[in-house]
Amino acid sequence: MVGGVSANGTLWHWVGFTAFVLVALAADLGVFHRDSRKVRVSEAAVWTLIWVASAGLFGFWIAPMLVPNWGHAESVTFGTGYIVELCLSMDNVFVIALIFRYFAVPLQWQHRILFWGILGALLMRGLLIAVGAAAVARWHWVLYGLGVLLVFTGFKMLFGGDEAASIEPERNPVVRMVRRFFPVTESFVGESFATFSGGRWMLTPLAIVLIVVETTDVAFAIDSIPAIFGITRDAFLVFTSNIFAILGLRSLYFVLAAIMDYFRLLKHALALALVVIGVKMVFEIPLTRWLGPSLDSVSLMLVLGIIGLSIVGSLVLSLLDRLTGKSPPP
Repeated sequence: MVGGVSANGTLWHWVGFTAFVLVALAADLGVFHRDSRKVRVSEAAVWTLIWVASAGLFGFWIAPMLVPNWGHAESVTFGTGYIVELCLSMDNVFVIALIFRYFAVPLQWQHRILFWGILGALLMRGLLIAVGAAAVARWHWVLYGLGVLLVFTGFKMLFGGDEAASIEPERNPVVRMVRRFFPVTESFVGESFATFSGGRWMLTPLAIVLIVVETTDVAFAIDSIPAIFGITRDAFLVFTSNIFAILGLRSLYFVLAAIMDYFRLLKHALALALVVIGVKMVFEIPLTRWLGPSLDSVSLMLVLGIIGLSIVGSLVLSLLDRLTGKSPPP
């Protein structure tokens, strides 16, 4: 789609999808994970497949039946946006894993942090998408600014070194401000975010971890929101694909945390994908004159091809390391 923002969904579609998200979250915390416990990789893998299947069911069957003007092209765009957002979320997962390691968060409490962290991410991204859609609808030049931001971010990821490896949550300005105004206990107090001790309420380190996770997601949203607007300007497509990707992030974390070293090429692929999307946004008019209506298809195939090759390449390199007796890089 070139120019403008098209909202396929009516008010009732937005309300219905939001209700589905709330029910899914309530079932997750209140039924399936009522008690804090260690989440097994096999269980997380099953839930990851369930969320992927749910996204595919929505994009290719439910939405075409219920949403006006949602055809095959919209389904393909939804699927592409979902895959791109999911892959961008993988980079977020790696950073969250480092945060948990830094604070030595016990495995049985990690799901609780992820649940509340992702709930905050859903609210924040919903707000960012609404603001972004309104801005793009009113000022088309905003897309050029977002495109430049994506190109800059992509090159920074390619040549700026591995910032995640040297993450220092205690230097987070939000954390420093919280510690300045609120007392924090020295150690965890079960799964509580706050406790009453010594005649006053105190935050626990678990609350600090949650704050770090939330603020980290803000930085990743700066990449992912412009990226999805580079794929489609349809506000409902942007919202649903982004939210489905985040909903599956909890289970995806427990799967990828165990095998994160095997996806060594993914970061570079995501960087190249951001550059491709950014260039398309900045030079959309001349590229449209050259490629015509096929511009969107070409850019989508290029982005998916880059990500797919990186995953295959990462697995091949890991297999070669195993055959030659080498250990994958940390």
